[in-house]
Amino acid sequence: MLSIYPACFFKDTDGYSVIFPDLEGTTTCGETFEEAMNMAVDCLAGYIYMLKLDNEKIPKSSDIKSVNAADIAAELGVEPSESFVCPISVDADEYAKNHFEKSVKKTLTIPAWLNTAALEMNINFSQVLQEALKQKIRQ
Repeated sequence: MLSIYPACFFKDTDGYSVIFPDLEGTTTCGETFEEAMNMAVDCLAGYIYMLKLDNEKIPKSSDIKSVNAADIAAELGVEPSESFVCPISVDADEYAKNHFEKSVKKTLTIPAWLNTAALEMNINFSQVLQEALKQKIRQ
């Protein structure tokens, strides 16, 4: 399903900052407009993906005509030399399949005795490694 949200782009000396006014705390940036646009798509897809994983409600998108970048800048105390609103669209489910859920093949080495014991127990090596890595990353 295609999701479209207005994003406020603010040009400054470091590039572009991007804020999604409908998605609380959702911001990104890029050194060039193209990079900022790509980051905005990634940011939007990631935000929607995480809401879905957490079974949270996805906020309704504002009409782009009702969003004023200058007003958002004033609320944030930002004085960019250039600001504008641009719609960002993404199919979050499709994006997740290609970027967040894509599997990567890894080769690893373990002792022969451990391999034999795991095979005898029909242990799924990929699943065990994923579970262990997820646990380790959360620490």
